[in-house]
Amino acid sequence: MSAQAAVLERTALDIRPVTARIGAEAQGITLSGQLDSAQVAAIRQALVRHKVLFFRGQHHLDEAGQEAFGRLLGELVPHPTVPSLSGTSFILDIDGSHGGGRASSWHTDVTFVDAPPEISILRGVVVPDAGGDTVWANTAIAYADLPPILRELADKLWAVHSNDYDYAASRPNARPEDLRRHNEIFTKTVYETEHPLVRVHPESGERTLVLGHFFKRFIGLNAADSRRLFELFQAHITRHENTVRWRWAPGDVAIWDNRATQHRAVDDYGDQPRIVRRVTIKGPVPVSVDGRHSIARRGAQA
Repeated sequence: MSAQAAVLERTALDIRPVTARIGAEAQGITLSGQLDSAQVAAIRQALVRHKVLFFRGQHHLDEAGQEAFGRLLGELVPHPTVPSLSGTSFILDIDGSHGGGRASSWHTDVTFVDAPPEISILRGVVVPDAGGDTVWANTAIAYADLPPILRELADKLWAVHSNDYDYAASRPNARPEDLRRHNEIFTKTVYETEHPLVRVHPESGERTLVLGHFFKRFIGLNAADSRRLFELFQAHITRHENTVRWRWAPGDVAIWDNRATQHRAVDDYGDQPRIVRRVTIKGPVPVSVDGRHSIARRGAQA
């Protein structure tokens, strides 16, 4: 019996892969701030392996419970620019009734800072009757599947990420009030960080690709060449074979390894309400394949 299997057996955590490449449903556990160390270790082990874990029927969790559970996985951090939900310290309220709650473009959370979160925990509060799924992509397997010549190129590239990205281009259906809110809140402090295109996962040792909609340009390349290379590598990340799609129900919780995934919320639910709430766990500064660390160029960490 493997060490992971032994831990799962002791904790009664039943892991059922959703696909062979990414995503698993975790059964047999009720999430709370009272889990023991073996249960927490089992969740972390399964998360590193499957990249995204789904927990059905966690209706008992409220904002305080979500924060308490999150603290078991590490130090909670608020969003750098968007205020936390009133009455909480770390809950990000993602409401589809405004444009900021419709993150319908591929991204890794908060890559515009030098130390993006290592884990995100999302709880379904109000979900549409139809639509509103979230899709995740495995950036580790995307790197592993690259042709050797592209892996060699990727290992050398560094990119600038910023929250002052082309919001309108990534949200073609955005309303003027959405753009105004984005400019007033999301970019009230502008961040820029240099990240390696390839980071080494601090737990698994896997190499993962760091891209998504906060990308601005590759260092040393002009805008046109940067965009062409971005589209090339991004297309490898988001191949259907590398993704998993989750149909939300109220009370569902999704936990993902932000060091090895991208995700997007599919904006196909019209005027129906969709509210999900997120907490994030503090992550380390990414390290490139040659041992260099990401560098903050602009913003609070610079």
